[in-house]
Amino acid sequence: MDLIVDKVNHFNEFYTWALSVSDKRVEDWFLMQGYAPTLIITAIYVIFVTKIGPKFMENREPYRLKWPIVIYNFVCIAINFHICSQLLYNTTMVGYSYSCQTVDYSDNPYEVRIAKALWWFYFSKCIEMLDTVFFVLRKKNNQVSFLHVYHHATMFPIWWMGVKWVAGGQSFFGAMVNSFIHVIMYTYYGIAALGPQYQKYLWWKRYLTIIQLIQFFAGMVYGLQGIIIECDYPRWMLWTSLVYGVTIITLFLNFYIQAYIKKPNTTKVKEVEEKKKGEVANGVSNGHTESKKKK
Repeated sequence: MDLIVDKVNHFNEFYTWALSVSDKRVEDWFLMQGYAPTLIITAIYVIFVTKIGPKFMENREPYRLKWPIVIYNFVCIAINFHICSQLLYNTTMVGYSYSCQTVDYSDNPYEVRIAKALWWFYFSKCIEMLDTVFFVLRKKNNQVSFLHVYHHATMFPIWWMGVKWVAGGQSFFGAMVNSFIHVIMYTYYGIAALGPQYQKYLWWKRYLTIIQLIQFFAGMVYGLQGIIIECDYPRWMLWTSLVYGVTIITLFLNFYIQAYIKKPNTTKVKEVEEKKKGEVANGVSNGHTESKKKK
């Protein structure tokens, strides 16, 4: 018992020290005072989408939620466009390097706007947890895969650390590219949610998955070269991003192989069967197509 108490005390001392050397510009921003709110929100998300939500919906009819989902997708488009454009414009004005960029903790207006854009990127990962909540409420439980939940449950707490200590510098690249991809992704989801009559415009689902993979590899290369050239940027953050990137790429590659390489014929057979049954696709997430019978 004394050993546990001692370890807790050491952790508290380390956490207090870590907070003392964090970015002073962000310490009063929403959810930035401490790690607890972010961890609690993440825990509630995981428990709801894996336990409480499915149990609640077990004996209920699925909610349709067409217009809430359409509105949600286009809100996500707006948020991600804001993040991407702010990062692109302000880093260009400051002259950020795409090879090695240190963090500027000054009150330079451009740097502050970069930090705010990164905070919005962090907070957008909380908003995007609604992806899974909608799946659960619509009883699309096959969409609640390990990859899907893992990605949503990790990005939010990881980016709390990113904003708290490195709201600038090398952090800009991953957030800018990811938000750009999310503009495309949520555009796809938004069109899909409008109904079956728009399915003819969604022939590019596979290419969306491919550009997501390219994004992950680009982020890995960017982080790795920062380590190799010994960029003046917190090494712990570069390694954290690199290790996390390996896990995401591994899971995403497995999904791509299963969905598009190993079972192409099975997929085509299922599509034919669904057409015979009068089913139409009406939504996607992370490369998975949903189906719903015509009423």
